[in-house]
Order: sequence, then C-alpha cells, then structure tokens
Amino acid sequence: MSEIRAEMRLPTTELRDDLPFFTKTLKMRLDMIYPADNPEVAVFSGHGLRLRVEKGAPEAPGTIRILTDDPDGFADGRRELTAPNGTRVEIDELNPPLVLPETEHAFVVRRLADQAPWVIGRAGMHYRDLVPSRLGGAMIASHIRIPDGGPVPDMVHFHKVGFQLIFCVKGWVDVVYEDQGGPRRLYAGDCFIQPPEIRHRVLEASDGIEVIEIGVPAEHITEIDHDMALPTGHFRPEREWQGQRFVHNVGKEAAWAPFRIPGFIARDTTINANTKGVAGVMVIRKGEGAAPWTRHKGDILFTFVMAGEMTLEGEGKEPYRLSAGDAFVVPPGMKTRYSDPSDDIELLEVTLPAEFETELL
Repeated sequence: MSEIRAEMRLPTTELRDDLPFFTKTLKMRLDMIYPADNPEVAVFSGHGLRLRVEKGAPEAPGTIRILTDDPDGFADGRRELTAPNGTRVEIDELNPPLVLPETEHAFVVRRLADQAPWVIGRAGMHYRDLVPSRLGGAMIASHIRIPDGGPVPDMVHFHKVGFQLIFCVKGWVDVVYEDQGGPRRLYAGDCFIQPPEIRHRVLEASDGIEVIEIGVPAEHITEIDHDMALPTGHFRPEREWQGQRFVHNVGKEAAWAPFRIPGFIARDTTINANTKGVAGVMVIRKGEGAAPWTRHKGDILFTFVMAGEMTLEGEGKEPYRLSAGDAFVVPPGMKTRYSDPSDDIELLEVTLPAEFETELL
C-alpha cells in the first residue's frame, strides 16, 4: 500500500525567523528544509500536525490551536502567540472542565400545534427544540424522530455532559453501549441514562421512532471514538462514569405510586438512585381527585406530554390546554396547577436535582 501524507501550507517572508519559533517555542520537529543555500521551504511536524512553511505562499497565515493537559507550562504560560510569519497560535486545555451554566429560569410552553420547525441533525435524525431559550444554556430538550426506519449511519461516540436522558415515546431503537453487553432495544415507555462519556452507537430504528433527549448543559461536545469496537467484551452493570451508572429502565415492569402532586400517580425510572440525585425522571398519570395549586423549589422542572390532554394554569398566565407533543418548563417559586386531565394523560417529568420540596397551596 502506498504511503500518503497530508500537510498544511503556511506563508512566510523570512524563513530563518520562523525556525526557532516552530522548533523551540512550539516544540515541533524540523523534518525538511530546502534549498540548502537559501532556504525557502521548511516542513515541521508535531502534536498531530505537519506544517509546510513556504516563502511567498499565497495563503493567509491562519491559526493553530494546541491542546494540552498543561497549557500554562507549554509556552511559559502564554496562551496566545504570533509566529514571525503571522500565524496565530492558541494554547488551550486538552480536556477542559465541564461548565454548567447557571439556570436562567423562565416559564416556557412549547406546543406541537405551533409548528416548531424540525431540523436535520446528526446521523440524519430530525430534531425539534422543546426549550428554545435553553434556560440560559443550562439544558437542551429535543424531540427527535427518524421517519424511515432501518440501520442508522452512526459511529461509536460519546458526549461530554453532566446528565443525558433518552426516553422512547414511539417505536423502538437498538443501541449498543460500552460494558453493557450486546445491543439493547428501547421500546416506547422505556428510557436510557447515558452517563457522561459512555461510548455508544445507535444501530437500527423502527419506522416513525420518536424519542425525547435531555442534555445538561445545552452545549456539549460529541466526540467520535475511532478505536473502540462495540460491543465490548465486558458486562459491568455496576460500573460508574463520573459517579453515574448506565440505566435501561423498562416501563412495563415499573410500579406506580402517589406522585408529589396529589391527583396523579407516577412511576420512578431509577434515574435518581443511579445518578446519585443529579436528576429525577418520572412518568405521570391521572390518579384520584383534583390537583391543587403548587410551587416547587427545585432548579429545572421540564415536562413533556406523551399522551392525553390537560390544562396548565400558571399564576398571572392564561391557561394552556396541552396535548401530546407539547412541553413546558415551570420555574421555581411559580404557582401552577395541572387541571382537567384526560383519563389517558401521560407526562414525562425531568427534574434537576432529583429531590426538592413541592409546596401544596
């Protein structure tokens, strides 16, 4: 097989000024330089790059980003440099800490009837944004569908997140996870908790599959893992990723109990226990009696209507009659009431943190 190399070309006006910068300051290796009597081209390699610095090249100087686990020790603490040839160099963290923005609380109602646009995202999946404000970057809630089922063109990947939920609303989807055995099929009513950075790949989906995906924070990185093959050779259900365990909760096996709001019942998805209180996920149905006015003291309270209808009343707001496909966020301290639910009402509630006080009014 023939050898192939790729290199980026950068311009210069005086090569001899660039040599010490690229070799000593940026710690790259000089691989080639010519002609010997009056050098006009030098090739450097290092940090996964191969650079051709060429006198009179027509390109702009560009920017190089160097990511390291010791950015303060790489170039005497300097985070931004400019090479003699004009190339900007940025020194940054290789694995920056996850930043969870402070929640910008708001009362949000997103209705399917308002025709919120679907956009085509990763792996050809359709996304509908359920919380456009993202609560100041604190969370993202997406309604995802795949109209035509079959194999999904996905790769082994992971997400740098604080919390991530996949809840199946319609159809089914097959996903394989790191250290969790073979492919797992998620049916309507089931959910996965994907702990931070667990490797996984979507394999196949039914026609019309729909899921709700919650991610914290809203902007997070998805990385492809080109080295890991799934399934792995281990089955380790007790393994933790940053303090969280993988969860595959099967809805039909759950037990129902009184909900935090009288007039409704709920089933726990075990997310509270397996994220050590980071988040709670409940499925809610109509119980006995009418629900009172309440207000909560949590941080994030997101709800998606999976089936049926109900009226959402909010202090100082016009009532909203909600139906399947609608979603809402209630900020802490706001008085609300879930009234006139249909017998088939089914809600998905996601809260951060999992445990908080609800005041009955």
